[in-house]
Amino acid sequence: MHHFSYIDGVLHAEDIPLSAIAEAVGTPFYCYSTATLKRHIGVFKDAFAGDDALVAYSVKSNSNIAVIKTLAAEGAGADVVSGGELKRALAAGVPGDKIVFSGVGKTREEMAAALDAGIYQFNVESEPELQALNEVALSKGVKAPVAMRVNPDVAAGGHEKISTGKAEDKFGVAWERASEIYAAAGAMAGIDVQGVDVHIGSQITELAPFEAAFAKVAELVKALRADGHDIRCVDLGGGLGIPYGEEETTPPLPSDYAALIRTFTAPLGVRAVFEPGRMIVGNAGVLVSRVIYVKHGTTRNFLILDAGMNDLVRPSMYDAYHGVLPVKEPAPGVAEAPFDIVGPVCETGDTFARERAMPPMDAGDLAVFLSAGGYGAVQASEYNTRPMAPEVLVNGADYAVIRARPSVEEIIARDVTPAWL
Repeated sequence: MHHFSYIDGVLHAEDIPLSAIAEAVGTPFYCYSTATLKRHIGVFKDAFAGDDALVAYSVKSNSNIAVIKTLAAEGAGADVVSGGELKRALAAGVPGDKIVFSGVGKTREEMAAALDAGIYQFNVESEPELQALNEVALSKGVKAPVAMRVNPDVAAGGHEKISTGKAEDKFGVAWERASEIYAAAGAMAGIDVQGVDVHIGSQITELAPFEAAFAKVAELVKALRADGHDIRCVDLGGGLGIPYGEEETTPPLPSDYAALIRTFTAPLGVRAVFEPGRMIVGNAGVLVSRVIYVKHGTTRNFLILDAGMNDLVRPSMYDAYHGVLPVKEPAPGVAEAPFDIVGPVCETGDTFARERAMPPMDAGDLAVFLSAGGYGAVQASEYNTRPMAPEVLVNGADYAVIRARPSVEEIIARDVTPAWL
């Protein structure tokens, strides 16, 4: 569910017409709904009511501090994958003891900053990382709380580029060597082995892959405890999918996801850590763009928009589907026609949709990409020297620009011309 709907023939974000925001801030722009953010984090937390659980929002899905702060106020922690994201989470008011640090390439400087912040857990992904973390912790006279990320060799995710739990993926340590690596970690004076971590992918739309992975984790926890390790938590990652509008199956409800997880965690008596991202922010945001031209080609017709692949790269990178709506509500029964929806970037890959049935649109009309709140603005770039789209947060009848659009002059001013030129 989201809070974007037609009111009096105009698409609104909560109580505000998107056309009014477009007039004020220009296009393209991202728009997020506070009501949807709060509803989604609430639904996820409520699914685990009464359980010992930490819901650590995955900052990489949308790292705007206003978004993180909104979720933190609802009790969410944070899952970070860089020193920069750690600083964002702390700046947004997330307590250190509700932060989990994931990722395969943590530097010693990032480890030190996380230890200083008193984070809840490092999800360690390799033996060299474990050794480095031990050395950093010893240099500070502390113990680093650790869960080793184990790779269960379970295929999941809507696209091969977002599947993370197969044996050939770069993430985690080999399942077959988990006991050996945990033994090494347990012997390190700067390491406190407290958990097991697993994450199998993103945009997962059925429960079976989760069940297969979590069953293996439960058996591993029992084996590690038998080896003398005090395993107190399991980090089960994120990955729960959302409806984009083209799925063959409806993604599971958080309540069904929670019921499955309890069958494994309850008998173990462990704290469960979750890292939802897309499920929280995906349908809480849209990208608003304006039609520049309607082009009629020899074999295809095109809607050419002022948003490009630099603004929303998911269709180009992942072949991802996004619903597209006009801001002005079409008349009932209006005839639709197929259009390729494209941007102005000088790349054939700058295509959002092919042969998409659309109502009649003219130059100057506004179009909205749905489900763009996750992995939208965070993956944007300034390719073709196109300024980054601003981000706007709506709260009822109020809105604020939470990241401004830079001017081209500001972009160019960041370049430095060497003296010999």
